[in-house]
Amino acid sequence: MVDELSTRIAGEISLSENPSKTMKKWREIFGLSQTELARYIHITPSVVSDYESGRRKAPGANTIKRFVAGIMKADAERGYPVVKSYRTMLTSLDDDGPVVDMQDFKMPLSAAELCHAIEGDMVANRDKGSTAVYGYTVVDSIKAILELSSDDFLNLYGTTSQRALIFTKVSYGRSPLIAVRVSRIKPGVVVMHGIDKIDDLGMRIAERERIPVILTVMEQKRLLERLRGCGR
Repeated sequence: MVDELSTRIAGEISLSENPSKTMKKWREIFGLSQTELARYIHITPSVVSDYESGRRKAPGANTIKRFVAGIMKADAERGYPVVKSYRTMLTSLDDDGPVVDMQDFKMPLSAAELCHAIEGDMVANRDKGSTAVYGYTVVDSIKAILELSSDDFLNLYGTTSQRALIFTKVSYGRSPLIAVRVSRIKPGVVVMHGIDKIDDLGMRIAERERIPVILTVMEQKRLLERLRGCGR
């Protein structure tokens, strides 16, 4: 699994139209500061900053190799939390399970950009529209409520919690937000599919948690197509 994720990261950076943002995305997913990353790959923090800001030219193969080796070493020292989350993400897509789809974006989006892509309406915490979103998990809300334990709910975050949790088959918007409220880890964005309004309790929870909430009534098949095309 380490080799598989390493290959994926290296490929994303190499093929990205903006390798600077892609490197920054993966550094943040692995929970490293620029200073910490610099220590692992034996360069100065200013060089890391230059790569991420685009002040240096696109990284070559050797730099990418050192970058991937560095973040993997950091993950190993912490007990492989990101690698384990990646494995969970790959195994969560059970045909009969609550997870409909789960992907990481190759390029991070803002909450506002995601909202536009899925023709949504950000009904809560619009001031958080700049929140970075690194991926998404689409969940059948009814199956999630009936089948997921609190530990299972944490697995919905895949490689990073800084993602959009997208709930389908929503009636009022209250139950998904209650689930988010009691979870110790919060998503970057919550999306409710199939409704154009959430009830007062749901709105109060959203405002208290300071999480952007987006509503969309886009047909589900088209929604999935839009999501899979985001961040490329």
